[in-house]
Amino acid sequence: MTKRDPFPSRWTGFWRETVAKSMVVRLAAVLLLAGSVAAEAQPAAREYRIGFVSSSVYIPAHDAFRQGLRELGYVEGKNAVIEMRFAEGRQERLPELIAEVLRLKVDVLVVGSTLGVFAAKKATTTVPIVFAGVFDPVASGIVSSLARPGGNITGAAVGVGGSASAGKWLELLKEAAPGVSHVAVLWNSANPASAQSVREIQAAARTLNVRIDVLDAGNATDLDRALAAIGASSAQGIVVTNDPFFIPNRARLVQFAASKRLPAVYFFKVFADAGGLMSYGGSLEDSYRRATAHVDKILKGAKPADLPIEQSMRVEFVINVRVARALGLTIPRSLLLRADQVIE
Repeated sequence: MTKRDPFPSRWTGFWRETVAKSMVVRLAAVLLLAGSVAAEAQPAAREYRIGFVSSSVYIPAHDAFRQGLRELGYVEGKNAVIEMRFAEGRQERLPELIAEVLRLKVDVLVVGSTLGVFAAKKATTTVPIVFAGVFDPVASGIVSSLARPGGNITGAAVGVGGSASAGKWLELLKEAAPGVSHVAVLWNSANPASAQSVREIQAAARTLNVRIDVLDAGNATDLDRALAAIGASSAQGIVVTNDPFFIPNRARLVQFAASKRLPAVYFFKVFADAGGLMSYGGSLEDSYRRATAHVDKILKGAKPADLPIEQSMRVEFVINVRVARALGLTIPRSLLLRADQVIE
């Protein structure tokens, strides 16, 4: 006698389907658990600490630096911390600020001036140093070679020897105001980059037959004294040379020139933006953006000594015609056509 199947075929299919579903659920749970354990076992993403010490104040070029880092994958609050400090033109604070940042165990130190680089070099021979916004690092004595800087330092320069950009300041001033024959030159005697600029201006002055007064103005006391001397002199124009101290004091310098109705030329675009007549010089934004490439390579294991100095090829010539009109100057069309930017 044939035994009766207690589970008809329709029930057999049901149980098979149920068992199969149960196995799938169990397998998914096992895989999920394994994935969770594997994720917990993965090391956390590396957080890089970047030190940043500026001799001046926060300016748009620093935004370019942060943006450049973001484009290279370094996001603040995610995998990067930027420890920023500003000397606000008080160069004597640089050693203190650099020491403070180094105590935070930064992976790389970024500095934004010639004097800042010298202070950083004294503070450390092991932490990689990247500079930006520095004029002629070889002539200034920062490195011995652009191709192989050596030591723990590299960076991005805004100009190199032989560019004669400082002499160009006097030429542009003379072209904008042809009647100018006596010019006051402000500089910082403690800054090697400024010293080189003064030499170039003196050479240009001999060619242009312009008398110049070179006035040391690298700190608040000297700046007061220099401006008083200009006010009491027969100077017909001003050249402000490249030094970080002048950037946080740009409003005062611009206002002084306006009050004395003196045409003036400056070394970076931030002065023309602040109401200066003209600026001519390398692009700080470009220099800081180029510096981020060095930071990236160093964080990935490269040695500063093996990274050639970057050279910004971008020069910005800006004319503020609104200021020219206030001074009673008519800027030649030939000069306006050469400008990278004309501020109306």
